[in-house]
Parts: sequence; structure tokens; C-alpha cells
Amino acid sequence: MPVHTYTNWNSRPSDQEEQVEPFRKYYFICEGANTETFYFEKLIDLRKELGIHPLIDIRLWEKTEGDKNISFAKNLVTFAKEQKRLEENEFDPDRDKMIIVFDGDIFEEKVQGYDELIASIEEQDIAAVSNPGFELFLLLHIDGSFEKYIQGHESDFLTMVDGKYAYAYNVLLDATGMNAKKNANIGNLAENIMIAIRQEKLINQDIHQLKGKVSSNIGLIIEAIINEEPDI
Repeated sequence: MPVHTYTNWNSRPSDQEEQVEPFRKYYFICEGANTETFYFEKLIDLRKELGIHPLIDIRLWEKTEGDKNISFAKNLVTFAKEQKRLEENEFDPDRDKMIIVFDGDIFEEKVQGYDELIASIEEQDIAAVSNPGFELFLLLHIDGSFEKYIQGHESDFLTMVDGKYAYAYNVLLDATGMNAKKNANIGNLAENIMIAIRQEKLINQDIHQLKGKVSSNIGLIIEAIINEEPDI
């Protein structure tokens, strides 16, 4: 089975209660195999504390086995669309939404076709992009991080060193003492999602105007889910 679905949706709290199905499910599928998984699993566990409507569910599709290393954004989109068609994944195209999470850094210099990729995703789904990468979004969860680490250092985040955009990773490592790629505790930053939502508004959130800008719209998407009231 190419994906494992992580959810804490309790469809049947007790034998006495009528079984309830979610009105809408948001499925996150991510480019990274570790860091994003640590984060979104924790976020899903916090869904009640965040006040997400009881009929809105958030789930993570985790790539498994041979598909675990699918990372190039275009291939990830193709893979995700294939998953939507599998009956066992319980994706309802009329109600559910898929959120494809990927880094913008690869489009800064090397890869073309970003605008076309976003357009193809937005035909049916939601693109969640951080530039240079997911570590930037995690950094926003630390109160005061915009002023301390990001403001005035934007060019550092988007400067490639030895073929990598490692600045955000290194700043996050210094700020938390955790290797975001290996330490599952990095996911606990999700407890500060409201801080991240607030601070993300201080950087570029328009993923259609991403190139050359420190950017993220992940908090914007999560904020919309938190605030959604199903029209039942």
C-alpha cells in the first residue's frame, strides 16, 4: 500500500453514540519524509485543542515503501492524484481537499515550470509552499523569531551554499537544539501554530509571487481550516 493515513478522527466514540463521519477531510501529503511527518502528526493530535470543527478532519498521507522517497514536487503531485482515485483512501472529490506541501527552493535557480505546477495543483487541490523550505515555517512557531532571525536576513535564507539552501535548517537547529530531520520532538512546535499563523503574515504569503522572497502560506491554510464552519 503506497500511503499510510494518519488521523485521530474518532468515528465512533462509544457504542451508545451514533457513528459520525466527517463533513470534509483535508489530506496533507508532503515532499519531506521526516520533518513534515513529525509536524503534521502532532498538529493532527491537536485538532480539538485548536477548535477545529468536529466535522472537519485533517489527515496525513505518509508515503510508504518504494514511494517514500518521492520528493520532486511534480512527481509528488502525480502520485497524490493517483492516491485520490484509490477507493481504500476514502477521498471524496466532491468535498475533500488535498494539500500538497513542498519547498520552493528548488525553483529559485534550477527548475522551471513553477507557475504551471501551481496552476495544475489549484485546479482541484491546495498548494502549500515554503521558500526556501519547511524549516522556515517551523521557525515561525518561535515567538519573536521574525524579528530575531528573519527580518533583515532574507537574502541569507535564499543563498545557496555548497549546493544547498541550509540557512533555515541551521537557524532552526540553533534556536531549538534539534535536528529537524531526525528529532521527532520538532513536531511539538505545532503547539505554537497560532504564533506561526501570526508571524507568517509578516512575510510573503502569496505563493504565486514566490521567487526571490522568503515565503510561506502553510499557516494561512491551517488558519482557514481552523476557522472553517461547514455549510451543512
